[in-house]
Amino acid sequence: MPIATKLVESRATEVPRAILKPGGNIVTVHEETMKCKKKKTQGPRKQVPPEICDTVVVGSNKVSLDSTCSSDSSSSSGNSVVKKVNSENGNGRSAKMKRNTYGSHVSPAHKDSAPSKRCDWITPNSDPLYTCFHDKEWGVPVIDDDRKLFELLVFSQALAEHTWPAILNHRDIFRHLFENFDPSSIAQFTEKNLVTPKINGNPLLSEQKLRAIVENAKQLLKVQLEFGSFSNYCWKFVNNKPIRNEFRYGRQIPVKTPKAELISKDMMRRGFQCVGPKVVYSFMQVSGLVNNHLLTCFRHEECDITIKNEIKTEVKEEKV
Repeated sequence: MPIATKLVESRATEVPRAILKPGGNIVTVHEETMKCKKKKTQGPRKQVPPEICDTVVVGSNKVSLDSTCSSDSSSSSGNSVVKKVNSENGNGRSAKMKRNTYGSHVSPAHKDSAPSKRCDWITPNSDPLYTCFHDKEWGVPVIDDDRKLFELLVFSQALAEHTWPAILNHRDIFRHLFENFDPSSIAQFTEKNLVTPKINGNPLLSEQKLRAIVENAKQLLKVQLEFGSFSNYCWKFVNNKPIRNEFRYGRQIPVKTPKAELISKDMMRRGFQCVGPKVVYSFMQVSGLVNNHLLTCFRHEECDITIKNEIKTEVKEEKV
């Protein structure tokens, strides 16, 4: 047999080449051969409108891409979309109705589970405690709660040695060490109380910070006698109404302001220690004296609504 004839016959009997599905799964040679046989025996297959095919492909790909961060219900909803489209193809519905039903590229379950927009320093990789702190505490006005205010002041001072996630992870240790931030108890601390537990071989706080906290507790008690409460003293600097900033980017937020410098000078004049303008401004932000949630953050408006409701409650109580 001539060589040319052998080459033709070998090409005719060559095994079909494997191809890729839209989702990236390899089609086996056996599957491709079986599809060819079915097309010959069953005749032409009913065409599915292109818009429905696009919806199914995009929807299934969307579910597979988000499977690491979505619940099981989202993946099952993606499968149900595929099944429903296949069943409706046989019922003879119009392509327009099917497009209206399945035109969305994101399943409802995935849209509902999408996280709210937060300040840009909170990322998907942030410590869950830090994210919860941002959503529940940071920027919420603290009024008539001197222990809470003193706790936040101590945490603002500790930021010189720790990050917020580290402080929040050791919050129970802080509360145990400082008698749940009771100023009257801390003011009685002796040298024995100035020894802190070690975290990874390092003291929780430096001796300077410890002594400053004890001294600040003593000065806070004096402020309570003069102003009725530490809360009254703090809020008088902002006329009992939070400063509401409208920053769009985190880089726009300053580390200190003239108002923080004013409060810092007054506190140092009264004998408070480790209360520089940067520490004071951190304290103002976390205690809600200033609302520095970004405009794009869902907490920006919520913190503003919180203080408005509290003011309305105070007005009603005064009228009664």
